[in-house]
Amino acid sequence: MRAEAHALPVRDALPALERALEDHGSAVLCAPPGTGKTTLVPLALAERGARVLVAEPRRIAARAAARRMAWLLGGKAGGRVGFTVRGERVVSRDTLVEVVTTGVLLQRLQRDPELPGTDVVIIDECHERHLDADTAAAFLLDVRETLRPELRLVAASATTDAEGWARLLGGAPVVEAHGTAHPVEVVWAPPAGSVRPPQGTRVDPALLAHVAAVVRRALAERSGDVLCFLPGVGEIARVAGLLASVEAEVLQVHGRAPAAVQEAVLSPGVRRRVVLATSVAESSLTVPGVRVVVDCGLAREPRVDHARGLGSLTTVRASRAAARQRAGRAGREAPGVVYRCWAEAEDGRLPAFPAPEIRVADLAGFALRAAAWGDPKAAGLALLDAPPAGAMAAARSVLAAIGAVDAAGRVTARGGAMARLGLHPRLARALLDGAPLVGARRAAEVVALLSEEPPREYGDDLAGAWRAARRGGDAYGARWRQEARRLAGQLGEPSRAGAGLRPGRSEDEARAAGSPYEAVPDAGLPEGGVPGAGVPGAGLSEDGVPGAGVPGAGVPGAGLSGGARLSDDAVAGLVTSLAYPERVARARVEGAFLMASGTGAELPRGSASRGAEWLAVAVADRPAHAASARVRLAAVIDEDTARTAARHLLAAGEEVRWEDGDVVARSVERLGAVDLAVRPLREPDPGLVREALLEGLRREGTGLLGWSRASVELRQRLAFLHRVLGAPWPDVSDAALLERPGEWLEPELSRARRRADLGRIDAGQALRGLLPWAGGEAARLDELAPERVEVPSGSRVRVEYGGEQPVLAVKLQEMFGLSETPSVAGVPLLVHLLSPAGRPAAVTADLASFWRDGYRAVRAELRGRYPRHPWPEDPTAAPPTRRTNARR
Repeated sequence: MRAEAHALPVRDALPALERALEDHGSAVLCAPPGTGKTTLVPLALAERGARVLVAEPRRIAARAAARRMAWLLGGKAGGRVGFTVRGERVVSRDTLVEVVTTGVLLQRLQRDPELPGTDVVIIDECHERHLDADTAAAFLLDVRETLRPELRLVAASATTDAEGWARLLGGAPVVEAHGTAHPVEVVWAPPAGSVRPPQGTRVDPALLAHVAAVVRRALAERSGDVLCFLPGVGEIARVAGLLASVEAEVLQVHGRAPAAVQEAVLSPGVRRRVVLATSVAESSLTVPGVRVVVDCGLAREPRVDHARGLGSLTTVRASRAAARQRAGRAGREAPGVVYRCWAEAEDGRLPAFPAPEIRVADLAGFALRAAAWGDPKAAGLALLDAPPAGAMAAARSVLAAIGAVDAAGRVTARGGAMARLGLHPRLARALLDGAPLVGARRAAEVVALLSEEPPREYGDDLAGAWRAARRGGDAYGARWRQEARRLAGQLGEPSRAGAGLRPGRSEDEARAAGSPYEAVPDAGLPEGGVPGAGVPGAGLSEDGVPGAGVPGAGVPGAGLSGGARLSDDAVAGLVTSLAYPERVARARVEGAFLMASGTGAELPRGSASRGAEWLAVAVADRPAHAASARVRLAAVIDEDTARTAARHLLAAGEEVRWEDGDVVARSVERLGAVDLAVRPLREPDPGLVREALLEGLRREGTGLLGWSRASVELRQRLAFLHRVLGAPWPDVSDAALLERPGEWLEPELSRARRRADLGRIDAGQALRGLLPWAGGEAARLDELAPERVEVPSGSRVRVEYGGEQPVLAVKLQEMFGLSETPSVAGVPLLVHLLSPAGRPAAVTADLASFWRDGYRAVRAELRGRYPRHPWPEDPTAAPPTRRTNARR
């Protein structure tokens, strides 16, 4: 082993780690970045005769860790140290340490839970809380408890919830490696001006300009290469453009970067370098020459819009744990510095750890693995965070709909085949059901495109992207070809791909044949239908959440068998539709579509597909506060393909409802939320019409009825009595009236056919049906809430019941001689005393008090203005009058 390995600080913690594994069988290893946690610990355990499996969260980290360990041993990857990632395996019979991705580890556990030939499993960077890592840890704990108690487990990270992982591992000892290889200075470099917080995947250009400026500052102030962390590929490209003139080589590193670029980053540079990277460089990597880290303070996390069923990434503030990991990259080889693009005061407000992926991600894949493991509800799995109940219910709905689990949630043979494919269950369904229609190779190629979104320069047309991938010599094209070959190989020869269920073949026969095309209940397939296509169920929307229907519908095979006569465009559209049947979309106007799930979708300007009538949407996201989703990748299809793939969403029938302010009656054929054919209905069902009219009343209120002035006043009087006296006087609010329409609107409501008919119903006459006639109280209506009351002048004045207190508006002279305020139902009237011209002069609920205290001021103000009217000094003794002095 090279001398560099002996200088790594984690070496001092190895004896404690070995004792913990010997005594307890598991341990939590906390070691700061640069101490040798990822590279020295596996080699040290292997030196003592153990075969070690190291699980890393990313392919680039797995390759880099393996090559670094091989270098420390003086060899190359594939000897005593090897690695396996999807589509690439570099090991030999001499391999003692194998580095894999957590996804590969899960696949192995599901193929053979005992992991023969493995003595120690190290789950590295467990603080990142990726769903695959959490799931693998749960499965490994289950294996230790039931199958291999001698299997040793290590949860390792630079910054982690040590106590939580220790509890999860059954009280495992926590082993800490103190000290870093080299100190890292922190420089706080917040923007001088205001920066808008991120929204969705959008980052304020002002922040990116500031990050570029900080990189320039670091180049001027410090020596060594600069590693700059940014949230995504778009931000990396923008900052790279802003740094085009710097005297350094600018490299861009992310999950889609070409292998040559990744290799170049992990090798010493000839000249000074600026490495712009996403979180792939956050852990398990040593970038030679880096002495400076610039941290923008942002990260990307997955989110699922359960209401619309759209999965996406969102930009969030990086956690303190991530910030420590990033800073550690500067001290791997020598003392370094980290420039943090936020204020020191903000640091304490950052989240301690990243959000566990199990809380925010689509759980269909997790639920399938749990079902295949024998725990459909994941109730028995040892997890730091339990999966959210709603997300798990949505995931189980997906699996049931595509035939991956049975009614009890147990995995089916078909579901087991899906789990072994290493794909999202929806893509696995598209591959299994698409292969008999279009051929295994073509289905595998399209699914490979769907499993990793193509570069934006490939365009937004899926068939065009498919052709570009075939032609392209870029890194994506190489990965795509590799994945397509893998998937086609898992299906076997095209003849074997279709060797599952045939009409008349039983479920037992299908299982006995070991076919992935398990018998599932038929959804009305015609003779000659496709194996495994008819799948019943309900409640699925895009990306595996409950919504507008169910994927896995019956796909007629007539005219499509083998796909020999289908163009690439048709194949791309059909396979995409099988994966996302709720995303088949029909044009509303050019460029704007309605998906079968009910979500709007828009193509970008300049897209060649804007004029299409139908689309199968492969990739879309919905920006914050946007009404429609943005389509990033789609295939043009026709109506027949939409009907075929989303057949389970087809519905036809009579529809009577309140729409656009009136009753609409029509005969409709619909695909989910998309209308296919609409015809007026001449003789709608009267009961449905009545319900539609009631819906209109609920939406727009009882104002749709005919309300004369007398009707309004009656309603106000009844409302007053209900408020003051309660039962038996009825509640006549809109909500109460619409709860009991049969008691007051019939038979007129059942005779109505449209909005205009509602306006002809006499609401006042209808309300009288609610009066308490049975007990005789109705006869007291005029006594308790009279329309008019007689005032001292002999006039009968109308009472207004529309407010909180009944109002009597009367000329002041007509109330002379009255000292007691009139009342109704025991409630004093609010008296509005008017001038001779009918204008308000005073308001009082205590007439005696007004005569005593307020009248004098009113008299002084008005008697000069109205000299012909009486203004006595003592109004309580004066005769009331409606007349002027002359007329009196």
